[in-house]
Amino acid sequence: MLKKTLIMLSLPLMLSAYTIPELFDALKRHSQTKSDEMVVKKAEIYEDLADAKLYPKINLFASYDHYSSPTNLLPVPPNTIKNPATAQPFSQNITREGAAFTMPIFMKSIFTLVEKAKIMQKSAKAKKYINLLENEALIVGNNANYIYLVALQKSLDIKEKSLLETKKTLQIKVENGRVGASELYKINDSLNQINITKNSIEIQKRKLISIIYSLTGIKLEAPVTMSVNENLDSSRGLASLEPLRVRIAADKLSVKAEKEKLYPAFFAQGTYVFSQGTAYNNDKSLNEEYGNIGVILNIPLLQMENYSEISLAKIEVKSSEVELAKMTDELESKAQMLEESLPLLYNSVKLYTQSIDDKKQLLELAKLNFKNGRLSTEEYLRYEDDVISAEAQLYKADAEVIQTKMQLAVIYANNIEEMLK
Repeated sequence: MLKKTLIMLSLPLMLSAYTIPELFDALKRHSQTKSDEMVVKKAEIYEDLADAKLYPKINLFASYDHYSSPTNLLPVPPNTIKNPATAQPFSQNITREGAAFTMPIFMKSIFTLVEKAKIMQKSAKAKKYINLLENEALIVGNNANYIYLVALQKSLDIKEKSLLETKKTLQIKVENGRVGASELYKINDSLNQINITKNSIEIQKRKLISIIYSLTGIKLEAPVTMSVNENLDSSRGLASLEPLRVRIAADKLSVKAEKEKLYPAFFAQGTYVFSQGTAYNNDKSLNEEYGNIGVILNIPLLQMENYSEISLAKIEVKSSEVELAKMTDELESKAQMLEESLPLLYNSVKLYTQSIDDKKQLLELAKLNFKNGRLSTEEYLRYEDDVISAEAQLYKADAEVIQTKMQLAVIYANNIEEMLK
């Protein structure tokens, strides 16, 4: 087997104004890929949100309160209020300004959530890469079908030209009375079938162009020529499942974090208040400062909601593990089938190529025999159909080689851009 397999069909095709790298670059700029980038950005923000819980929260505040009876601006022991002429810190109208802060000193679940957020970011990036590979494979596969259809169209053009030449010869024989006019109807019907097939091909081409346009924003007027390296790297196994594997690791951390919410937690907190008012006993303005700082130990005793969250997180892990096992079985079976089909497809290409050479020689002989009246019109047309049929099978097998290799590239998470030329 050759070291490299030429994927573009060996036919004189109209060259596209674009290249495969240009299509891939357009894909990366298109909405299909941008949406995956947004998922990655969201994952990055979730990590920032988790990190932010480790920082202190500081708030400024201001208030105005009216009380039905004089109220203290700050706690005052009775023995400090001895002189009636002194403005006592009690007022019916009090304004307060100040600041307050809280800060976790030890809360185990926060560190676990930070770790989970980092893993979720890794999963999002892995998923983005796999989605990009799938879209690149879709572009290549549809372009391969586009090449196949254009090549088939080329063969139909050659057949049509051949039949038109035969029709001219047959027309002379009909006019000379050597053959019946019904023979012309057979040629005309064959020409009509060619046009029907061409019309069907045009419809299929429109669909392929539309798919590539939806992925890249580029509307091709001709297929893009390309070739692909023969070797596939399967050393990483089913690498396309990496996003799911990473997500399971994150789900397990969710279980851990929910359990850790039941652990004791330490918080630091503090406040500073500057209060102002008018003394109720002599209407003098007064102000007082008051503050505190401390540590809180919070020990959860009964948190039924947390127990439910733990159970739900465990179910999420189990569900993801079942999904991973299912997808592993499916992809292993698919990869094995695709690997086994590749040599068969290569052999088909070889056999169809030889068959076409033989059928073209037989067609030349058939044309000669038909011209000399030793072959009926029906028999001659069968030779024409045989060539087209074999060529169609060859082009189809070529396209299937590409699609098979692209599917395997996605399963093994190979770099498709490096595989293509």
